[in-house]
Amino acid sequence: MRRKTFDAILTTIGAVVTIFLIVAGGLGLWAYSFANSNVHNQLAEQQITFPARAAFAAAKPGTEITPGMIPYLEQYGGQPLVTGSQAEAYADHFIAVHLQEIGGGLSYAQLSAKAMALPKGSAAYTAAEAKVQTVFQGTTLRGLLLEAYAFWKMGQIAVWAAIACFIAAGLMLILTILGYLHLRKVPDTEEL
Repeated sequence: MRRKTFDAILTTIGAVVTIFLIVAGGLGLWAYSFANSNVHNQLAEQQITFPARAAFAAAKPGTEITPGMIPYLEQYGGQPLVTGSQAEAYADHFIAVHLQEIGGGLSYAQLSAKAMALPKGSAAYTAAEAKVQTVFQGTTLRGLLLEAYAFWKMGQIAVWAAIACFIAAGLMLILTILGYLHLRKVPDTEEL
């Protein structure tokens, strides 16, 4: 095989890889934009707002704001919940704390099993069922918020992948240009 033919094949492959990386980077940016806007819009519709900043100053165990929540939630005080990182903080450090308090550390399934064991129609059964319902709703909301966080996180990963693709495309473009410049210098008769 002639050296010039071999170099032309490699340089053309470099050009194709460059185009592929540019397209992949563009798709990564699109995925990032889609994930962020979708998460923002879905969360904004729920109209969840973090407790006011003043509430964090009065944090006490057993109240709406506990001291353990301050490092995670105070930065968002009074803000609407509209980002994936906010959704994670609210789910893991607000809802989860209250679910632990309401359920005494038991899961929805455990609370439900305990309620089912009580005589139906009794006051204890009614109270247990109310607790089960509250924990079910809280667990569901927490799960939905964590799903929004996961979707948002995939968008964050997509933007970093897009940046890596664009950097790699730039490097491949430089190598491809150098390959075409080198191709002009190789004699037509040189063999590999």
